[in-house]
Amino acid sequence: MTDRRIIDAHHHVWDLAVRPQPWIAGEALAPLARSFSAGDLAREARAAGVAATVVVQTVCVPEETPELLALAAEGDLVAGVVGWTDLSAPDVADAIAALRAGPGGDRLVGIRHQVQEEKDPGWLLRPEIQRGLAAVADAGLAYDLVVTPDQLAACETAAARLDGLTFVLDHLGKPPIGSGCLEPWAAAVRRLAALPHTVCKLSGMVTEAAPGAWRVEDLAPFADTVLDAFGPRRLLFGSDWPVCTLQASYGEVVRTAERLTARLSPAERDAVLRGNAADVYGLGPHPRE
Repeated sequence: MTDRRIIDAHHHVWDLAVRPQPWIAGEALAPLARSFSAGDLAREARAAGVAATVVVQTVCVPEETPELLALAAEGDLVAGVVGWTDLSAPDVADAIAALRAGPGGDRLVGIRHQVQEEKDPGWLLRPEIQRGLAAVADAGLAYDLVVTPDQLAACETAAARLDGLTFVLDHLGKPPIGSGCLEPWAAAVRRLAALPHTVCKLSGMVTEAAPGAWRVEDLAPFADTVLDAFGPRRLLFGSDWPVCTLQASYGEVVRTAERLTARLSPAERDAVLRGNAADVYGLGPHPRE
């Protein structure tokens, strides 16, 4: 593609001097045990044709989201923030309003919780969480789902109950790409995709692939599944940087997304790589242009 203006709808930053990232544990994740800044990403993003990004929370603490919003306000790359707030708190609506009132608050586009770490498979269906999700919808924000395949059924039920909230499935719902087994993940994804207010991020695939020797052909059946289930108007590209660097460079992830969407029309491909993120997260038609 030439003159690209890709939107990367999913990446992270963290500063280990500010707070630890407890999920970075074990030898496999050791390369991530350092700080990663928006400045580090900016150089790679420009080279890959990425014009704007959405930064996503990594830890469930109240201090991180204001920091990410301030980062978005100060720079020229981060156009949106998917942050965290305690959905179970009775004052969740006030907490969201406070985030919006602070520096960079206009960049708050979504909320996320590390549901994948919850032992209760029905966590999303708890009454207090349903109330919190309703507050996210009332605020006009999206809700990102970071879940494992066995949690997709609860995602479907939660989304069916809240048709006024856009649910964004991160990383395809983390399918077992390394094993090559599509089912039962594919059937669960199709059921979720049948709800029109759900969308999916074409992200996180390389880190679910077999370590060290993944090929685009290994990812294609999983990418094709979500392309067919959600359609090209409900799929967003995300790099999952810097987690993706465990398996691929930033540029390789962008090029892989382009290859996986090569069968689409130019307009459909542009939607996946740019337009859908702008629409879902309310970034405007041409962020940073």
